[in-house]
Formats: sequence, C-alpha cells, structure tokens
Amino acid sequence: MNKSIRMFGQILHVVPKSEFYAIVKETGAERDAKGYSCCGQFVSRLFCQVGQAKSLREICGGLASCLDKLKHLDISEAPHRSTLAYANEHRSWTLYQKLFSRYFRSVSLWPRER
Repeated sequence: MNKSIRMFGQILHVVPKSEFYAIVKETGAERDAKGYSCCGQFVSRLFCQVGQAKSLREICGGLASCLDKLKHLDISEAPHRSTLAYANEHRSWTLYQKLFSRYFRSVSLWPRER
C-alpha cells in the first residue's frame, strides 16, 4: 500500500463523519447539491493536498486509480473534472473554515509572528 494513502486515511480519521455532517448541515453547504456530496469534495481536496496534485486532471485520475482503497469513504466513483470544478466554484467556503478551525486549530503551518 502506498504511504500517501495510509497518511491520507490517518488525516481523515481526525474528523469524525458525524461531526463533518453536522458542520455541513450547520453551514447549509449541501443545500443545492445534486449527486456530488460535500464529503466527496472534502476527500478530493484533501487528496489533492496529500498527493500534491496540481490540476483537476491529476486529482480525478489519482482518485480513480486508488478508488478501491477509498470506497470506505463513501466515494462510489471518482468525480469528473467538470463536477469537481463546479463544486469548488459554487460551494461555500465556510464549511471548510469551520471544519479546520475546529479540528486543525492546533496544527500550525506557519511560524507565529513575534
């Protein structure tokens, strides 16, 4: 198994699914969604970061290539580029703001200013 897939699973276990769906409901992020869930979008975005993908093609191709390992994350198929682009453009960013402020506040990516 690929090391990045194992790391990816460990990062996803930081956020409980019930809490994720509570934040989705709280922000109304899935209000007008048809077919592509916020959970799928979150997994795709996280996959992009962990896999260091630089394009939608890389994200969709990467998810398609390891889909059998990711089926337990409620992803039945890899998204198409147009679906992912539409979701990224039209879904509210407040979902991810609340998610990361709750669960990843203690993780510092930048040095603190003095």
